[in-house]
Amino acid sequence: MSLSPSRTAARPLSGVPFLVVAGLLWGTGGLFGRLLAEQSGMSSIAVATFRLGVGGLLICGYLLATGRRVPATAAAWRRVAVIGALAALFQGCYFAVVTLTTVSTATLVTIGSAPVLVLLAERLTGRGRPGVRSVLAVGLALAGLALLVGLPSDGAGNVVAGALLAVVSGAGFAAMTLVSARPVPGLDAPTCTGVAFVLGGALLVPVGLIASPAGLGFAVSPASVALLLALGIVPTALAYSAFFRGLRTAPARVGALLALLEPLTAAVLAALLLGDRLGATGIVGAALLGVAVVLGSAHQPRGRGGADQPRGRGGADQPRGRGGADQPRERSA
Repeated sequence: MSLSPSRTAARPLSGVPFLVVAGLLWGTGGLFGRLLAEQSGMSSIAVATFRLGVGGLLICGYLLATGRRVPATAAAWRRVAVIGALAALFQGCYFAVVTLTTVSTATLVTIGSAPVLVLLAERLTGRGRPGVRSVLAVGLALAGLALLVGLPSDGAGNVVAGALLAVVSGAGFAAMTLVSARPVPGLDAPTCTGVAFVLGGALLVPVGLIASPAGLGFAVSPASVALLLALGIVPTALAYSAFFRGLRTAPARVGALLALLEPLTAAVLAALLLGDRLGATGIVGAALLGVAVVLGSAHQPRGRGGADQPRGRGGADQPRGRGGADQPRERSA
């Protein structure tokens, strides 16, 4: 007598709700960042620096208030250092692209390249083999993203340099996603997010001081402080904590794909709250992105071919039993 594998088959995707929440919350980042820059005169790199620093400090304050302990092992501190450095790379390069070219170029190349790079990395490292559904989902997502944010114009600044930096930014996010898909014992998502983002913000401070004539200065007012706190809490502290939590039990490729909810949410919020017109092309792009997200995050049956499946015993994506140890997919009574 064999127990049905349906319950264990769903385990690798149990983090999907957290990833969906992260993608939706990230979509508010553009709105808060835009309003903050208009209200305070803050530069793009300053917004990125304060976003990481404030978000990280808020999480650390919460952890200290609730009696949480700091990471206690060398492995945990190595993970925190890696995530902090990758977050600084991802954010810093992204806003450098915005400065060199346009927001559409930064969004299209950075966010569009991340799921492709994750699929390639998983294939090359043997951590997974993308199936037809994953490839189709990424293809639809890229097409939808291009229609939603638009392609860069011919006269859009230093397009080549900006595109290269955008790929580096996307690689930083992809690497952060892949690394976070392998949990470290004793290091939970909020602790990793808080400490790592304080480090990432600190790494961006000298960049912000050098790259912008205004440095990290901004006009302090009740409105700018409120927007800064909102930026640090909603699309940073809450969103990244949910993202890292989701990656503990969901494949990295799903996490990278669901990150595409960010531009979709941002476009909807801009249309509803800021009066931006989406247009017919943008609506089609949004629809394609929605289909891609549903297709990529839906449960994928496990066949004998091995595509889009966890690896066998000892693999990184093996389902876990109640005690946390790797278990066979079926157990015979």
